[in-house]
Amino acid sequence: MTKISSEDEAKRKKAIFSSMSPKRQKHILKKGYEKWDPFQEPKDPIDIRKDKSKRTTQTLVREFLQAVDSEEYSNAYGKGVFEICLGIINDDERYRGMYDFSVWYSELLKREGFE
Repeated sequence: MTKISSEDEAKRKKAIFSSMSPKRQKHILKKGYEKWDPFQEPKDPIDIRKDKSKRTTQTLVREFLQAVDSEEYSNAYGKGVFEICLGIINDDERYRGMYDFSVWYSELLKREGFE
């Protein structure tokens, strides 16, 4: 891997800037040309985010659905599993509320002898 000199990088940056539309150039100038980094690494896609156990959403959903009798769930059930999994991993309060209520309700039913 060859290291690019700061002079070469400045030339590449200027070439990229010059090839942009005037509207985009204006946007970059407004934020500051010096701060602009056209070479920054892309962010991790959402599908490879992991939870505390180092599992992806896809892995968690697959493990859960394998533990459930496949005859007892539909596509809507699987979609719900995926949505709440993604919501919990992203620490979305709406899904945390759904999860907390589900746990509380399950414990309530057990305490009252319905399960």
